[in-house]
Amino acid sequence: MQTEDLSGEASTEEPIGVSGVMNVPVQVTVQLGTTRMNLSDLMQLGPGSLLTLDRQAHEPCDILVNGRVVARGEIVTVGDQYGVRISEISPAS
Repeated sequence: MQTEDLSGEASTEEPIGVSGVMNVPVQVTVQLGTTRMNLSDLMQLGPGSLLTLDRQAHEPCDILVNGRVVARGEIVTVGDQYGVRISEISPAS
């Protein structure tokens, strides 16, 4: 494969395959739910305040990679920490 580098010169280097990016770090986020509120209500929050989320307690949470939903799962405890048991993988888009 012939490509052109930034200097305008042709290069015959092979493109990086999937194995070339397997060690790239990604941000993984587990989202239990969301809510919307007025800024004035947000400013009144303090210790002991409760936020009601848009999901029922039994519904799965979203697992996001770099802000994109890739799976869903259930919250579990692993020793004295929380974890997520994956229940479904989102179809690739």
